[in-house]
Amino acid sequence: MANVTDKKILDIVTELKKLKFGSLIITVHDDEITQIETTEKLRYQTTR
Repeated sequence: MANVTDKKILDIVTELKKLKFGSLIITVHDDEITQIETTEKLRYQTTR
C-alpha cells in the first residue's frame, strides 16, 4: 500500500471538492504517491 500522509490526503480531498466534471489521477511510484493531476471539463447545456 502506498505511503499516504495526512497532507497528501488533504490535497486529494481539496482537489476533489473543487472538481465538478473531470478526472483526478493519483500517480504512485515505488509505493509512494508522487503526483496528483486534475483534468477539468467545462460542460455547456445545449439549446435546441
